Amino acid sequence: MSVVTRRSSMTFFSDPRDHYSHRVRMVLAEKGVTVDIVDVDPDNKPEDLAEINPYNSVPTLLDRDLVLYESAVIMEYLDERFPHPPLLPVYPVARAQSRLLIHRIEKDWSHRVDLLMIGKGRETVLTRARTELRESIISVAPVFAEKPFFMSDEFTLVDCCVTPILWRLKVLDIKLPERSTKAMQKYMQSMFERPSFRESLTEAELEMRE
Repeated sequence: MSVVTRRSSMTFFSDPRDHYSHRVRMVLAEKGVTVDIVDVDPDNKPEDLAEINPYNSVPTLLDRDLVLYESAVIMEYLDERFPHPPLLPVYPVARAQSRLLIHRIEKDWSHRVDLLMIGKGRETVLTRARTELRESIISVAPVFAEKPFFMSDEFTLVDCCVTPILWRLKVLDIKLPERSTKAMQKYMQSMFERPSFRESLTEAELEMRE
């Protein structure tokens, strides 16, 4: 019997080390959603995944007959499917600004994180990616002093994108200067202690900060 057919109505295919999967796990935990999580080895993916997702990629969410892939799509679906607590602002302008922040995280941070997590390629390319990512993160550090969450008074999907990346800084070999990133360090500590974040962590992710 396949993984899909023997599981409950909602199944989440997740890479235990992947920050895109991690951000969705944060949303699921924040919402208190009951879901079967299938840990996927990217080098040995289950046949079920290829059957339901034409890209054979993670994260992938199966909700009854609905199949969703791409983390941003999944997160917004979950926020609408389970509206409490809301993780996007109510008003269109603020919602658009949150979506734009997520897009900027994707453009400025995510692809560099991907390169460094895979760790394959020329050393010069990896070194440049690490330097650019570090400088970009440091450049936004001051905004963490303005509000309790990332450019918001409330916890949002943007925090679900930012926090998994910040959690991985140690394994990415990125050290931040303490003096100029004090507010960011405080934010990190608060997010890392958040119950939904602790619940979202896999064993592989726990090992990243040991």
